[in-house]
Amino acid sequence: MATNKSGGGASDSRADKSVQAFREALERSVTLSRERIQEVADDAVSRGRITRNDANDLVSKLVDRGRGHSEGLLRDLESLVSRLREGVEERAGGARKKAERALDAVREATEEPLAKAEELRQRVGVGSDFPISGYDSLTAAEIKQRLAKLDPTELQKVLAAEKKGKARKGILADIAKRLS
Repeated sequence: MATNKSGGGASDSRADKSVQAFREALERSVTLSRERIQEVADDAVSRGRITRNDANDLVSKLVDRGRGHSEGLLRDLESLVSRLREGVEERAGGARKKAERALDAVREATEEPLAKAEELRQRVGVGSDFPISGYDSLTAAEIKQRLAKLDPTELQKVLAAEKKGKARKGILADIAKRLS
């Protein structure tokens, strides 16, 4: 049995055992249609080996037991799928949280240097035509902080870019307030 490197250990072991138990139950099972069972019983009746009433009772009991067994296997399968789905969702949630924390750490680590670079670029008057460096990678809150340092011409450039891009209401409203 393989070990899981993503930290699921015990739940993976239980899932593996459940899959194995389900597989074994399927291997022990025989699937016959009601029609095929009825054919065999009719053949036995025509050969005189069993009476019609006994044949009908036998077919009915076999079909009822088969349905019960099938329903049990389906319940087991649904339970197994549900547990596996929960495990996948749990792991996905953990991975998503780790990614969000990493992204927050990157934003936090780059916010101050980007703001200082922006300030220096504006003081010296060098750089791109767009007034906010790294605009597309900034959050709305980070953009709003940088708007305070822009003149009306620069604000107009940011307004046009935001309208063409994400059109975030908070940023558009902040720019409009500063321009009025």
